[in-house]
Amino acid sequence: MDWLAGAWAVFRKDLRIELRTRYALNALLLFALGALLLILFAVGPQPIPTRVQSAFLWMVILFAAAVGLGRSFVAEERDGTALLLRLNTRPSMVFAGKLLFNLVLVGSLGMVSTGALLLLLDVSVARPGLLAAVLGMGVLGLAVATTLLGALVARAARRGALLPVLLLPLLTPLLVSSVSATQKAIRGLPWAQAQDELLTLVGFVGATLSAATLLFDYVWAE
Repeated sequence: MDWLAGAWAVFRKDLRIELRTRYALNALLLFALGALLLILFAVGPQPIPTRVQSAFLWMVILFAAAVGLGRSFVAEERDGTALLLRLNTRPSMVFAGKLLFNLVLVGSLGMVSTGALLLLLDVSVARPGLLAAVLGMGVLGLAVATTLLGALVARAARRGALLPVLLLPLLTPLLVSSVSATQKAIRGLPWAQAQDELLTLVGFVGATLSAATLLFDYVWAE
């Protein structure tokens, strides 16, 4: 099977299942919007520092992704379709297809969460281009890490609780840089002042993608 066709087939399969069941999408959106409403209720009408606003946003995206995105590989193992994928596709096809599916879900979650946060907390972003760049790299890094760890968790005995536990220490550099750069985007600081955070995000995405590409064959074949 052609590599692109195989990866696209894995993506389309997951997308069809998700459009039919809407399990992950509903879980992600419910958690994200519920968390944002609780944040709004807790803080009340008083102004919130931009760093706290940024932390709220990435906290919601992180934990919503951890709740919903580990299910894909678990469902493959539970339903017995993982063996069919191993027989008919190469591991790199499975990784690429699952990564694209997770990227679509996390990207949608990021857009909805950001729009809801800006609206509910009445936040104006002085540099939307910088915010878009930070969200794009942060979402990509989160999708890559979630895809690899989702495959690892699916092979473990206690599946549900492992993904958030494994994600948090792995994603600490991404979260710290994303929160700092998001704060600078909201405040309207120049791109140059967010250079360190952007370079950290680019390096994190590159390192995580390289590691996932090398390790996925072993994790998937185990």
